[in-house]
Amino acid sequence: MDKKTTSRDGTALAYAVTGQGPTVILVSGAMSTGGTMAPLAQRIAGRCTAVVYDRRGRGASGDTAPYSVGREVEDLAALIDAVSGDAVLFGVSSGGALVLEAAASGLPIPRAAVYEVPYADALEGGAEREASYKENLAKALADGRRGDAVELFLRLTGLAEEMIQGARQSPMWAGMEAVAPSLAHDDTVMGDGLLPRERLAAISVPVLSVAGGASPQWMREASRAVAETVPQGTYRVLAGQTHMVEPDVLGPLLAEFVAG
Repeated sequence: MDKKTTSRDGTALAYAVTGQGPTVILVSGAMSTGGTMAPLAQRIAGRCTAVVYDRRGRGASGDTAPYSVGREVEDLAALIDAVSGDAVLFGVSSGGALVLEAAASGLPIPRAAVYEVPYADALEGGAEREASYKENLAKALADGRRGDAVELFLRLTGLAEEMIQGARQSPMWAGMEAVAPSLAHDDTVMGDGLLPRERLAAISVPVLSVAGGASPQWMREASRAVAETVPQGTYRVLAGQTHMVEPDVLGPLLAEFVAG
């Protein structure tokens, strides 16, 4: 991240810009930074001006208490002002939930796109799972048990226990613990983990909701429900893709949508 701007509450936001063409701001999900979105930014740079940034509380960006989703929406407003005054928003996973909230809040954007926002309506026991995660995450972070917080999130994603324990022994674990407090941010963005129908119905701009054809059915159904609830929603499936979507597959679709 080689650039900085300041959000309304004084929080410093680190970002980077690449490419040329209509502008799109790429919003990462939980446990991710702007660097996570860099490969996608590079993939679409031939057709778009791609902006990646560290969300507050992670990477080179600052954080200001108390956290609220509204402040993260203000972060997006500050970035739009900093880069062009006109930008499409694209968000992955819980970053997609933030994009949808920004659109519902009336942020002046021409359109928005999201990839697999994990609303758990179609997952058996989804509401209970989300409630348990929320409670246990809050306890772990309050006790300063960052490693346990990371484990809770990895289990929520369905990662096998042996892989979680292997990750604990890997060099990347310290970096994961460093951004663990931001898990509370994403948890707040996701609300109760279920589709926020009233908020989505308030979105007045076109929304593209994309899912991977190899992702679990409940996640594909969540993506479809987003498109069906937003007044101007479109649903697309990328064959063979999972929640870890490949930039070379997603990039062309996203670039076409950003170009309008």
